[in-house]
Amino acid sequence: MNKIRTLVVDNETLVRDGFVTILSVQSDIEVIGEAVDGIEAVELARKEKPDVVLLDLAMPRQDGLTTIPILKEISPEIKILVLTSFDESDRAYQAIKSGALGYLLKDSTRVQLVQAVRDVAAGKASIQPSIAIKVIQEIEN
Repeated sequence: MNKIRTLVVDNETLVRDGFVTILSVQSDIEVIGEAVDGIEAVELARKEKPDVVLLDLAMPRQDGLTTIPILKEISPEIKILVLTSFDESDRAYQAIKSGALGYLLKDSTRVQLVQAVRDVAAGKASIQPSIAIKVIQEIEN
């Protein structure tokens, strides 16, 4: 069985360590790298070729919204799951429009996180219902 090669990108060490810990105990997920910002994420993605990038939006040097199209340009098949504290519709809409396949809030459960990584890796959209409604409203405006 091929493991889902995952890159975790978050500037907050404790948060990043939590994601890595949760994902590392899954038999079907392998964390292949960690980055603190979008610049490191792009460098690691070029080198390690992850299946999924778990990406924060608010980071120094280069944020997630800037990083998404760059990741998609260097590797169109890469799957991006945004995991953030921001539930604003414009950020979610921008992230999805730029190429993210999933959008999850940091107050999600570990079960939701693991399932979202699996869904995104399989090419399925993974967007929390509360965010999906906001994105639909953004599209309608």
